[in-house]
Amino acid sequence: MKTLMVFDFDHTVVDDNSDTWVVRCLPGQTLPDSVKSSYEKGHWTEYMGRVMNYIGEQEVSPDRVQSVMETIPFTAGMTDLLTFISQNKSTIDCIVISDSNTMFIDWILHAAGLHAAVDQVFTNPAKFNELGYMEVQCYHSHECNRCPVNLCKKKVLELYLSEQSDGGVEYEHIFYVGDGGNDLCPSFCLRGHDVVMPRKGYTLEKLLAKLEGQEGNSSVRARVLAWSSGTDILQELKASMQS
Repeated sequence: MKTLMVFDFDHTVVDDNSDTWVVRCLPGQTLPDSVKSSYEKGHWTEYMGRVMNYIGEQEVSPDRVQSVMETIPFTAGMTDLLTFISQNKSTIDCIVISDSNTMFIDWILHAAGLHAAVDQVFTNPAKFNELGYMEVQCYHSHECNRCPVNLCKKKVLELYLSEQSDGGVEYEHIFYVGDGGNDLCPSFCLRGHDVVMPRKGYTLEKLLAKLEGQEGNSSVRARVLAWSSGTDILQELKASMQS
């Protein structure tokens, strides 16, 4: 039986937020207040559409956007972790579920030579339109009131697991690695022998600690193991493969 690694992307695989990193491609590396103030809570993807539209209007070329995105730093130890995964594809499946977009993630993984580690990326679809402006769409719609309107990571993970199961693939262990508030929801569909790995000092760790401190049964069954670097995760992954 295989192991499944599930990664968030921003502040997990990479050590920054790809959606805010892109602003570095602008001549002044900053957005005007008219764009900044247009963000509404829970509607980040629509906001990013306006950001990319503004970048296009400033005549920043798609190549320039790509070359800036390719400079985003990976989190410490993540390249070693993803390299190990790519060398063990017979026993490890690996997916990314992210609120970024297809183009950013694709560029970043390819530039680092790490795309072979990842079997599938579930994120907001992006493309350049005929004007050369990037357009970002919402990944899906869902009924979950815990998650942003464009993406419920639990729904994505459950669907992926049921499709894999239909194809005869069951996972001995699932590791869910993330940092943010939208990584809590998918933690609820993990089993007792799975592991949820929140990044130390980030929102997910705090939310899980809060749940654990509540009276009665915590709704997260998986073991909680915090991480600071990809090295911590790799250690756990290797240990579970040996057990």
